[in-house]
Amino acid sequence: MVTIYEVAKLAGVSPATVSRVFNGMGVSEQKTLAVRDAAQQLRFTPNRNARSLRRQASEVIALVLPDIENPYFTEMARGVEDVASAAGYSLVICNSDSQIEKEANYLKIAISERMAGVILAPASDHTNLDDLIATGRPIVAVDRGAGYDIDGVVMENRAAGQAATENLVQAGFTRIACITGPEPIETAQERAEGWRAVLAARLPDFDPEPYLRFSTFRVDGGRAKMEELLSMPEPPDAVVAANNLLGVGAIQVLTERGLTPPKFGVAVVGSLPFTTLSPSAVTVVRLPARHMGVTAAKMLLERIDGDQQPARTVVLRSELQPARGCDAPAVPAGG
Repeated sequence: MVTIYEVAKLAGVSPATVSRVFNGMGVSEQKTLAVRDAAQQLRFTPNRNARSLRRQASEVIALVLPDIENPYFTEMARGVEDVASAAGYSLVICNSDSQIEKEANYLKIAISERMAGVILAPASDHTNLDDLIATGRPIVAVDRGAGYDIDGVVMENRAAGQAATENLVQAGFTRIACITGPEPIETAQERAEGWRAVLAARLPDFDPEPYLRFSTFRVDGGRAKMEELLSMPEPPDAVVAANNLLGVGAIQVLTERGLTPPKFGVAVVGSLPFTTLSPSAVTVVRLPARHMGVTAAKMLLERIDGDQQPARTVVLRSELQPARGCDAPAVPAGG
């Protein structure tokens, strides 16, 4: 199926200009002729239902995130904004604080303000998209699934957990704990599954379950659970933090205890903020957050412009960057 982006490329204009031409909006005669000529060459036919819906919608996209203070989501938002702006759309960023009530309110606003579409990192496994879907507005889920037949962009989370854990095993650590996010969130579950799988294969005599902690995906969660782990009769000698902020909290506690790496092994899924311990001392599984935002925005704009193909999910790969002195090479996680 030919997309509006292919027409725009051939015509030498922006996707927004192509959309305006087919919606009867003010565009110069020269650009109108270029667009219509490109559309004819490519045999592009605008979707009438989509055009009708666009006339009823504003040129605004909503991005609903669970924690805009997390640099991971900030980077993702930048990717969305870059694509949306280039296509002539404005972006409204909404912070749900991982609260269903706040999320539901923002989704109602997206409907009442006739926003063109929504990109959403679901607050929990109870996110309700029924009303939004009923309007016909396109939705793209990011970072985690939403439990609906909609487009999505996610990370290869299990592989990220595996890569982080494997690196610590290769470095010689034998009691490797895992601090992950809320148990109902699939990213938290999948990264913990990756950790568990490596330990089962590489350290079969080690019982990992007492060393698994579910928490919030925030700094205070990392601090609290690291304190718990260090208070165990037989504390861990390394930890996998399933997101960047959990890693910050864990490192803060370890630093206060005089257990900074390499005395204590640390592997973090997600890039650490620059204010924390030197990145060279910590194994990091880098997540392409900006690329996730770019990919999600392109998928949403395709839907806004009439793409009717079945829902699809794009899975992005992470990259392992070992701590200084570790033997494991920097390679794509899971590959």
